[in-house]
Amino acid sequence: MKPVTLKQIAETLGISITTVSKALKDYPDVSKKTKALVKDLAQTLNYKPNAFAVNLRTRESKTIGLIIPEIVHHFFSSVIKGIISQAEKKGYLVIILQSNESYKLEKKQIELLLSKQVDGILISLANATADFNHLNDIIAQEKPLVMFDKIAKIVNCSKVIIDDRKAAYNATQHLIDTGCKRIAHFRGPLLPQNSIDRFLGYKKALIDNNIFYDPSLVYICNEMTFQEGEKFAKQLLIEHKDIDGIFINTDLVAIGAIKELNKSGIKIPEEISVVGFSNWFMSSAITPSLTTIDQPGFEMGKMAFKQLYKELKAIKKGKEVKLKTIELETALVKRNSTKTII
Repeated sequence: MKPVTLKQIAETLGISITTVSKALKDYPDVSKKTKALVKDLAQTLNYKPNAFAVNLRTRESKTIGLIIPEIVHHFFSSVIKGIISQAEKKGYLVIILQSNESYKLEKKQIELLLSKQVDGILISLANATADFNHLNDIIAQEKPLVMFDKIAKIVNCSKVIIDDRKAAYNATQHLIDTGCKRIAHFRGPLLPQNSIDRFLGYKKALIDNNIFYDPSLVYICNEMTFQEGEKFAKQLLIEHKDIDGIFINTDLVAIGAIKELNKSGIKIPEEISVVGFSNWFMSSAITPSLTTIDQPGFEMGKMAFKQLYKELKAIKKGKEVKLKTIELETALVKRNSTKTII
């Protein structure tokens, strides 16, 4: 069956299309009786407004694009929930795309979203992204762009972040406070800003506590996988038998490391203490449970959409768009993979 049109409703009731349209929108210059007749017939005929026509009139698609590196990652799944929780309240549909940490795919996805006339874009950058022209294309089209978690500082847009350097400093300081003196770091890839900042936070904590920074204790996890955690823990035990602490860039890698340490007969935390990052739900389920940095994914998603929505409203009203960098608080969650501070 073809969709019911305003014209059909108007002809059935013997009134103008304009009157039908106004009645459905509750205009005050249409009588209550006419409104009731129009709405009853519209419901009977299962009339649905033409979304495409509405979009042309309002110049809004009521859709936003969301690009994330990984959907299955606990942190990003929490971010998605936060974004959708706010988008639904404002009547927005969220198109979710996964870049798989690929710059080329991320670039292609932005081109696709722009061709689909989304109203704005939320993005956490792929690890491989080093060129930002595709992000500047969004801004050039006067569409709001909000970056979160993995960002590019030089792109002129709003951002929702945590202080990765401070959080990593606190994680490393906790290891030092519990007696660790030889602390390794399983870091992320060289490129993403959050990976850089977590490494710098680790290094600064060592220096501030007069602990020699040894670059051979830093292992680069390019894929950030469970398997890399196993691999580098095994390698660490061979290369550095005097290690007594490890700060690890993300919980998934940390859980892999704990598995390998357990397999090798290492007592955690008596011989080696471990701190992760993100507070993944599995962190409290493994043995020993993982001390970690709680990264507020759901709140980050909420704030990212709220900022995007503010910018969408400003553009619609012809007002100046005020860009913001919103920094959320993190917290150290102490569990059994680290010793108690005496």
